[in-house]
Amino acid sequence: MLKLDKVKTVADALYEKSLITSDQLSAIKFENVNTGKSIEQVIKDRGYVSSEDFAEAFGAVYGIPYATLTPSDVDPKILDSISLDVARKNKIAPFKLDGDTLSLAMVDPLDLQTIDFVERKTKYKVAPFITTEKAIDRVLEEQKGKELGEEITAAMQEISQTTLKIEEGHQELTDATIRDAPIARIVGMILETAVKTGASDVHLEPGEEDSRLRYRIDGILQEKRKLPKEMHDSVVARIKILANMKIDEKRMPLDGRFKVQIGKSETDLRVSTLPTIYGEKVAIRLLKEEGIVYSFRDLGMRGLTLKRFEEAILKPNGMILVTGPTSSGKTITLASALSKLNTIRVNIISLEDPVEVRVEGVNQVQVNPQAGLTFAVGLRSFLRQDPNIIMVGEIRDGETAELAVHAALTGHLVLSTLHTNSAAGAVPRLLDMGVEDFFLASTLNAVVAQRLVRKICPECKEEYEPPKEIETGLRKTLEDLSQNKILMLKDTETAKIVKTFVAKKKLILYRGRSCSRCEGGYKGRVGIFELLTMSEHISQVTLDRSPASKVQQIAIEEGMTTLIQEGYLRALEGSTTLEEVMRVTK
Repeated sequence: MLKLDKVKTVADALYEKSLITSDQLSAIKFENVNTGKSIEQVIKDRGYVSSEDFAEAFGAVYGIPYATLTPSDVDPKILDSISLDVARKNKIAPFKLDGDTLSLAMVDPLDLQTIDFVERKTKYKVAPFITTEKAIDRVLEEQKGKELGEEITAAMQEISQTTLKIEEGHQELTDATIRDAPIARIVGMILETAVKTGASDVHLEPGEEDSRLRYRIDGILQEKRKLPKEMHDSVVARIKILANMKIDEKRMPLDGRFKVQIGKSETDLRVSTLPTIYGEKVAIRLLKEEGIVYSFRDLGMRGLTLKRFEEAILKPNGMILVTGPTSSGKTITLASALSKLNTIRVNIISLEDPVEVRVEGVNQVQVNPQAGLTFAVGLRSFLRQDPNIIMVGEIRDGETAELAVHAALTGHLVLSTLHTNSAAGAVPRLLDMGVEDFFLASTLNAVVAQRLVRKICPECKEEYEPPKEIETGLRKTLEDLSQNKILMLKDTETAKIVKTFVAKKKLILYRGRSCSRCEGGYKGRVGIFELLTMSEHISQVTLDRSPASKVQQIAIEEGMTTLIQEGYLRALEGSTTLEEVMRVTK
């Protein structure tokens, strides 16, 4: 906690602790005088410091203690004294009762009206504490999970009375069950939790004795709770009604979609059902309506990989491929490329299945096989739309591959994805699909292979010394990189990192201990990349139809950093763990 005496403003407090520079301090005060905004609002708008540092400085200036609020610090009975809706609306969380004094965590502890309301509501004297909005959200989400358990109990009582009938070995659901208020609230809570935790998928899986609810967060499935077996069909039926699917069809896989709005965020949900021996399994993919488009450096590209990729996408024609398994971030990379290329002077058309990230100004088309709109059919029609740049969501077959290569040959820039394990593997894969070697050699600009690794949580990050055999492997990787003359000469960023670690007598790795702010020691993800560019030498081995191993060997000699090499560097820097690198690359 900050301990500062005789400071006039929050900005002064931050400056005293060297959290902002003198130039930033002057800019804050200048904007305060010229616009009339409060010092606090200017600091928030400019984003100079983290919300935690701001809260601590604010508390120090106004004499209000700072609460590092975590769900484990909060007494659930105390939290129940105020409804969740009121707590969310006013950004408050009561967390401790000492005699007749209620400790209240607040984002704005100077809000006297809210303090007065809580005092009248609870009949206790309020002692305000300042904390961050994130901390309050975490505590309230924990309470939301407990409410879900209560809703399940209530729903079970109603279902067991009259609405659920078992006849001749199968369950029949009445309208009352599927539109029943507790069931509707349970589905709402499941979806709201998914959106707020940043899950990409929700899985509801029936078992012999119960139903398992899992969320995919940062690429890893995590079990949140189990639902009673008797409730499974009711929850599935409610989801199918929302997605406008046939609730009486349980023998065939079905697809549907609908939208939900949580706060100001609207999310598109793609629903898929699958009949299993214990009932229907439901998978829900969450797609944000307005996807965030990142810079290439934000995605994790750097050094020579970043330089060469930016050069490749700025070429007027040719083909660029992004490869990797499902959920490796290929779509975001392509969307970021389209966003960078999107200007008033070019016509960009994309064909995707489905459209996951909306890019303003790009004509995005969704594949519809039922209507006859496949990748191949769409790509043929695109060529009559006078495009400069074409993005094809995925090259799945020989016909689409040939059409993409033909489009690149006729003066268009084509971007697409391909499922291969490495950048070098894309060349023989396209040849196997029937693309002529001389066409491929003359049209392919670059191939990017990528993976997403989970980042270590900064709040519980710790160092450790790796076993000798692991350190030996890391040393070997660093030695290989340092002996790559082209890489060390042309990639100054990577060369600096390699030289730094080669000079160290002892290599240190990092891991997360796991805390209340993360999932198992990880928080967020970052990409690792390898980039193959079509040089004269690689063109020649393409014409010779050489195997992927030969293509990769030449690419490394020409300065390519492999996925595992980049992953090792990230682990040594402390961005991720060695286990995470091995998980996605091996």
